[in-house]
Amino acid sequence: MKVRTFLAWSIVIFSLAFLAPYSAFAHCDSLDGPVVKAAQKALDTQNVDLVLVWVQPEDEAEIRSAYNKTLTVRALGQMAKELADTYFYETVVRLHRAGEGAPYTGLKPAGRDLGPAIRAADQAIDSRSLSSVEKLLATTLSERLRKHFEEAANLKGYQAGDVKAGREYVKAYVEFIHYVERLYEAITAPSHGQFGEPHDLERP
Repeated sequence: MKVRTFLAWSIVIFSLAFLAPYSAFAHCDSLDGPVVKAAQKALDTQNVDLVLVWVQPEDEAEIRSAYNKTLTVRALGQMAKELADTYFYETVVRLHRAGEGAPYTGLKPAGRDLGPAIRAADQAIDSRSLSSVEKLLATTLSERLRKHFEEAANLKGYQAGDVKAGREYVKAYVEFIHYVERLYEAITAPSHGQFGEPHDLERP
């Protein structure tokens, strides 16, 4: 059982290596996400280095320029501070997303439910324990893989001549085969670039 769990977890980990950047985007453009938090701390402590780690080296000059402008405008009053801070957050998130190969779609509100994967990953880093992430990934893969398999296997015994039942089997069969194929491709594909095209493991 432990071996099966480990294998299942390993498959998901390799799969998510290709999915992670795109999933993380939903996290990093939030007002309570790590990028904005780093920007807030950089402004409050007047240490721009705290936010430079979130952008590419070629974007450092633009960040420094926006940072200096923000600090200057901040001194003009509370309303000016709020506007300047938002401008800086937007600049940092925009450049962070550009560096990851994604478009900037605006700052997202704090407190959004980003799903169990991001919550578990953040908690794992905070607690320095991977156990909850391992369990989540292994359980999810096992459930999804078994669901596709059982749907196809249960429909295979349709009677010859029953076209409707046959089509239902073919649909389930194709979904199962494609799901397994995409998992295998995610495991064996070379990682040439940092980010490739996102894979949707649930598409038919």
